[in-house]
Parts: sequence; structure tokens; C-alpha cells
Amino acid sequence: MTPPAGSRPALTGRERTFADDELIVTKTDRGGRITYANRTFLRLAGYGEADVLGKPHNLIRHPDMPRVVFKLLWDRIGSGQEIFAYVLNRSMNGDHYWVFAHVTPSRDADGTITGYHSNRRTADHRVVTDIITPLYAALSAEEAKHDRIRESMAASEALLTGKLRERGQTYDQFIFSL
Repeated sequence: MTPPAGSRPALTGRERTFADDELIVTKTDRGGRITYANRTFLRLAGYGEADVLGKPHNLIRHPDMPRVVFKLLWDRIGSGQEIFAYVLNRSMNGDHYWVFAHVTPSRDADGTITGYHSNRRTADHRVVTDIITPLYAALSAEEAKHDRIRESMAASEALLTGKLRERGQTYDQFIFSL
């Protein structure tokens, strides 16, 4: 059952997990509304199929996820490219779960983007703990310093770009080096 509009459950601090051989699969329309969700997604997110179909995928957005990661994701898939990213999601009851996501555009016979397809695998907990969590905390802290979303996104993006430059890597090189 979907929580009332505008409400989000309190975070529990409990992590949900899934097996390494399981895949979370969702499909969305161009606006990010869910058109398909597999059983693994429904189980981890804690929703029934009727609760998610037609709803925005950000229904499962965890507040500790920096907005800039989603900006990067939407910039990439909106331009027809794929993206891989570590994502922290929130279940309906406030639990959380980490995934390693691969998001691609879906196209019709003419090549026009009609929506998006996301496969998620288990995330490497060493990578999440040692690298991703501190990075995301820094990006979120930078975003929190600014009152306006546009300014917070620009500052967070500049921070991410600077960290990648320090490593001498592109975003993709960074993700695949983990």
C-alpha cells in the first residue's frame, strides 16, 4: 500500500539485501513513471505492483542520495546513452538497499526513445562502505550548503568533477575501476 501523497516513511537504518544471482528490473516511460516492475523490485521496495505502476520511479529515492547523481543519470539516458551507478534506495517502510544500476534508454523501431530500462545487481559492500558512501556524503553536504536547487546542483557537480579530475578519470572509468 502506497503511503499518503507527500509523506515518506522514517528511515529505519535496516538494510534489505538480495541474492547475487537476483536482478531488480524496472521499466519506465520517458517521464520516469514505472511501467514494469519485477518481483525482486516489489519485494525489496515493499510495494505491490498496483502501488508502483504509473508512479514516479523516485518513489524509492533515499534522502541520502545526492541529487547530482540523478542529474548525471537523466542527462545520460536522455541523450541516448547508458549509465552505471551505485544507488541507495528506500523501501516503503523506511528500510534501505544498495544496488549497482545499469540504466539504458528503450527505443521504438525508428530509434526514438520511448522510456528507460534499469537492471540492478547487488552492490559490492566494500565499495559502498569505503568509496561510495563517503563520496555521496560529500556531494550531499555540498548540495545542502545552497538554498536554490540550481546552485546546489552546480556546486555538487563541480565537486564531483573535481574529484574525478584528481583521480585522472572520467565518471565511467571511476565506476568501472571500483
